[in-house]
Parts: sequence; C-alpha cells; structure tokens
Amino acid sequence: MGAEELTDDDLALIRETFYKKVVPKLQRLDARLGNIDCSFAGEKYTNWVLTFRSVGSEFEIAEIEYDLEADTFDLDL
Repeated sequence: MGAEELTDDDLALIRETFYKKVVPKLQRLDARLGNIDCSFAGEKYTNWVLTFRSVGSEFEIAEIEYDLEADTFDLDL
C-alpha cells in the first residue's frame, strides 16, 4: 500500500482498532492531542498517521494522512 487513499474498510479497521487498543493507553497517559502512526492496525498502515484530540474523557480522530517518513511509537511505556 502506498500513498493512494485508504478504502472504507481500511478506515473502519483503523478507527475500530484505535478505539479498542489505543484509547485506553492514551487515557492512562493523560494524552490530550497528538499524532500517532497507524501501525497498531497492522504493518501495512505504518506510513499512515492519525491525528487525535480529546473531547472530554473520550477521543476523536481528526485526520488520517499518509507520511512516507512516519516512525512507529510504542505506547506501552
């Protein structure tokens, strides 16, 4: 997968995985906003970067964009 657009299925997988796996970690870290690579949804999404922000005690995805130079970041600190 390159710089082409994500399919609706890709976006659904990224969103579902973000809310299931990543949000609990962001809550533990008291995160408020930031960018994170989408490798949490699978290796083929490593170069896709998600921008998130907190809304009360929840999180929302503001944007997902392709970044050839994206690095992975481990939230299991």
